[in-house]
Amino acid sequence: MLKLFVTGGAGFIGSAFIRLALAEDPSCRITNFDALTYAGNPDNLEGLDGGRHRFVRGDIADRAAVLGALEEGADAVVNFAAESHVDRSIASADEFLRTNVLGTQVLLDAARERKVKRFVQVSTDEVMGSLPEDEGAFFTEASPFEPNSPYAASKAAAEHLVRAAAHTFGLDIVVTRCGNNYGPRQFPEKFLPLMLANAMHDEPIPLYGDGRNVRDWIYVEDHCRAIRAVMARGRAGEAYNIGARNERRNIDVVEAVLGALGKPRSLIRHVKDRPGHDRRYAIDPTKIETELGWRPVETWESGLQKTIRWYEENTAWVERARSGAYREFYARQYGTEVGAP
Repeated sequence: MLKLFVTGGAGFIGSAFIRLALAEDPSCRITNFDALTYAGNPDNLEGLDGGRHRFVRGDIADRAAVLGALEEGADAVVNFAAESHVDRSIASADEFLRTNVLGTQVLLDAARERKVKRFVQVSTDEVMGSLPEDEGAFFTEASPFEPNSPYAASKAAAEHLVRAAAHTFGLDIVVTRCGNNYGPRQFPEKFLPLMLANAMHDEPIPLYGDGRNVRDWIYVEDHCRAIRAVMARGRAGEAYNIGARNERRNIDVVEAVLGALGKPRSLIRHVKDRPGHDRRYAIDPTKIETELGWRPVETWESGLQKTIRWYEENTAWVERARSGAYREFYARQYGTEVGAP
């Protein structure tokens, strides 16, 4: 029996990981530890096997709560829990430091105390900063840390703490760094689900600056398969970059969505660029491909088609997710010039 302690498992990527792990490994048992902040959605857990999935509401920065939930130990801690929206980190960095830095240290301490066999830190390509726009440069595992937002800086700090736990205390750790995910159940303040929801309602789509910022896109289940591979077979102490070799300009992503939905390009509204907006991310996944034999299953086209179909078939989920905290953030971030959902 494989016992996993997954933090942030009610979020977009965390819930996708849990669904995949339970589906692909009948022996897997998961404790899902999530604070259910604005992006943690109980709807994401609908239909999970109650016999193999145990949900515990808790904050990873709460040492007593973490130790209590981990009382029976685990084969691995998989840490998805994070404040993750760059725009929110620019507005206020406090929550990012508490969750992403202090919370990670609390988890590391608890993992050692409960004798967890492996600690998986789910990080981001954003810790490595921005790449030249028109050059053949890529992020590798040896790329220096050059975070350019409070969010990215908090994730870089978390990685340093994870590395220190391995070096100082001998904790078995692995780190994954991925680019932009897309797929079902993504919180609608993020770029692709925001444009999908707006386009489906014939509402304007806000696009920062000239729209030529480049991101490396990966379907969420492909990312989760990579994390599972690193968790099971990755070398202790190593980091693995995860990418689908799928660079896209933001404007091209918007146009692909509009084309797939049969919506006009006139819905695009260019808005003022955010401060310090990184220009290009691009990942070299050679290490995980050669060492672990991982490859993405979905192409950009097939993954986008699956994503659009899911949002079209789950309008009730979309409407619930678009209420409350999301509406407040949307109004504050983009104003009335692009229309409120």
